[in-house]
Amino acid sequence: MATETGDKQSFWEHLDELRSCLIKIIAAVAILFVAAFLFKEELFAVILAPKNSDFITYKLFARMGELWGISIEPFSVELINTELARQFTAHMTAALYAAVVCVSPYALYQLFRFVSPALYVDERRYVVKAATYSYLLFMTGVLLCYFLIFPLTFRFLGTYQVSSEVVNLITLQSYMSTLLMLSLTMGIVFEVPILCWLFARLGILTPAFMRRYRRHAIVAILVVAAIITPTADVFTLLLVSLPIYLLYEASIGIVSRTAKSRRS
Repeated sequence: MATETGDKQSFWEHLDELRSCLIKIIAAVAILFVAAFLFKEELFAVILAPKNSDFITYKLFARMGELWGISIEPFSVELINTELARQFTAHMTAALYAAVVCVSPYALYQLFRFVSPALYVDERRYVVKAATYSYLLFMTGVLLCYFLIFPLTFRFLGTYQVSSEVVNLITLQSYMSTLLMLSLTMGIVFEVPILCWLFARLGILTPAFMRRYRRHAIVAILVVAAIITPTADVFTLLLVSLPIYLLYEASIGIVSRTAKSRRS
């Protein structure tokens, strides 16, 4: 790898740069972890917001229901803790996740600075675009889960009863694991357009192929949604499947534009 001045670096110099890059990222995560840990009330106000009937998603659906003459009743679901150290470990886990999410743009920047001297100008442009869109799509998936998929899933399953004699006692562990797992998987699934764009740039994927196998893709989407869905209900399955299918349709358009640009 060459430096910006054109001088070539040795293997150990590369290793020192990589170590410096990783140290900066780890230090940033540690600082934000401590900050998130100290602001416990604010952190869990965000995490626990979807369990309350005054959450913004529920308010919007209530207003839509009023326009259609449908009355949506408020609900109340209490979380419990069944293990001695669970609340402390949940606090640690939440602070770590928050730190990693906040540091991820800085981490991408540091990693790009490390590899950019070895890239050509065109390659740098493509890497910047791919990294930027990947991050934005990932966060879109996370936010979609937080504001739509998880709240509706939680309200449906948290208030569902087979009998009035059976009371739901939802643990903090169950709540947080479902929220984090759904958010992570939806963020990863939203990277599908980037993968399709990359395969189209390499000439592996064509829009005709994606249109021809659309029905097969729908079946595959349902299977993937069933695998990543933490619950076994059809309601959550459909909530997860619909955004993935829309991403597939959007990817067809991306592949079409990429194929045209390759031919021109």
